Amino acid sequence: MNPPTAMKAWRVVSHGEPEQVMELHDVPVPEPGPGEVLVRVRAVAVNFPDVLLARGEYQERPELPFVPGIELCGDVVALGPGVTEGERVRVGDRVVGSKIGVLAQYATVPAQAVHAAPSALDDAQAAALTIAYQTAWFGLHRRAGLRAGETLLVHAAAGGVGTAACQLGAAAGARVVGVVGSPEKVAAARAAGADEVFLRDDDWVGALRGGVDVVFDPVGGESFERSTRCLAFEGRIVVVGFASGELPKVRADLALVKNYGVLGLHWALYQQRRPDLVDAAHAELERLAATGVLRPALGDVVGFGQAPAAVARLAGGATTGRLVVRVADDAVVGDGEVAA
Repeated sequence: MNPPTAMKAWRVVSHGEPEQVMELHDVPVPEPGPGEVLVRVRAVAVNFPDVLLARGEYQERPELPFVPGIELCGDVVALGPGVTEGERVRVGDRVVGSKIGVLAQYATVPAQAVHAAPSALDDAQAAALTIAYQTAWFGLHRRAGLRAGETLLVHAAAGGVGTAACQLGAAAGARVVGVVGSPEKVAAARAAGADEVFLRDDDWVGALRGGVDVVFDPVGGESFERSTRCLAFEGRIVVVGFASGELPKVRADLALVKNYGVLGLHWALYQQRRPDLVDAAHAELERLAATGVLRPALGDVVGFGQAPAAVARLAGGATTGRLVVRVADDAVVGDGEVAA
């Protein structure tokens, strides 16, 4: 069955807060270019970069108007030039993948950036797999070299990437300690595998001083600075992001005197430069999903018409787990309203 010629897509029409700048438009279904596949979108996971894209604050600034959304689960419906059927993907495959521009009924994605969706995960769970779990995997294993028996400190441990880091840290045999922003988030961090959970304002530095081997930090700011005071000998801090909005200052003198390392992680560079490592990580994540060790924590699944509100909720910082937008099962009526 050939895809239609037109579709619904959410587009950012100016820079600002998501609910004010995202509009639902009728647009042509894109044609897959060289090395790309066309995907009928089942579900899209919301990520903090969607907030930054709407505000014009992300490191990539697509020309307005543009389709946001960077992570999906869907079905391959067409192959672009240069993509050989069966070599990596086939028409009809249920896949996951990542690329800016997927918050629509159809999206083109580089064939190199799609992988088989784990059969153990439903569409919403699979949509939430790629970015959070790849980020956590590369941060913990490729960058920090986390070992069994070590203590891992995870900031924003109830969020999407935080719950992924907790699950993968526990699977690696580490003692996992989470830090969360409110009492309501403690249970989510524990459910993801944290052995102990502190609130952000607690004296977790005093409780952990000298005993943390690896810090996984998507928050930055004060969280980074306080983390340097509880690192063990040869401790490692993995810098994943700056959700606090504050860029921490890296004290080279303290890194030298205390013998710790500060490691940056920009996962998208692996997709660009070492896709072989991304493939290997996905194979391991698929194995962990099949055994039940890996289960994306879903905070909510909403209809396609509620996408701007979902991005706004993530911007508010009160969510736990992942927010996912259901796409394929909704029939769009208009003005953001849908009939499921």
